[in-house]
Amino acid sequence: MIRIDLHTHSEASPDGGITPEGYAKLLENETLDVIAITDHDRIDFALGLQKALGADFIIVGEEITTTDGEIIGLYLTSKVEPGMNAVDTIKAIHAQNGLVYIPHPFEKVRKGLQAEVLQHLLDDVDILEVFNGRAITKKHGIESFTWATKHKIAAAASSDAHGLKGVGKTYSMLENRPTKESLVYELQNATLAHGKPPLLTLLYPKFNRFRQKLKGTD
Repeated sequence: MIRIDLHTHSEASPDGGITPEGYAKLLENETLDVIAITDHDRIDFALGLQKALGADFIIVGEEITTTDGEIIGLYLTSKVEPGMNAVDTIKAIHAQNGLVYIPHPFEKVRKGLQAEVLQHLLDDVDILEVFNGRAITKKHGIESFTWATKHKIAAAASSDAHGLKGVGKTYSMLENRPTKESLVYELQNATLAHGKPPLLTLLYPKFNRFRQKLKGTD
């Protein structure tokens, strides 16, 4: 089985902390087999690490800030500009033949797309995140899984990890190593693992923001 995590944040995100060495370690010790790096509104780190570690192992992604909530583009070749609405953001992702992945849907604190927006985007969503490793409760996970099943949209489980110890509990298990063309199909037949990481990993974003702020004052 191929273990894949489609939602992680490197040290290039203002609240992320996974280093290049950290990603390499996750692959070397077989915690994961494929990892998407989905930094906030940038892809430069992901592009560099994909070049270093290989496209079979690193997927270039971006968690894009839109006026309707956050949307992830996968298999990107250029940055999608933040600040557009959901419709135009999705058009920009598909214009470069990327895949549209919806992270933490229905959540409000973490800027997930809401039901009325998702309903409008129904024909343009490729993958829905139904289990998020940083979710405190499973309420939205159940709602997301039900929504994905009802609308026959591929479902994924991802860590949303902002630090190394947040990885390895929530991920999708595929039968085959995916390509851009096969990922949606593979997820439709996937097994989803959704365990809870150590509680302290939920504090990674705040800790990383503070650490990066300190760096800026050096």
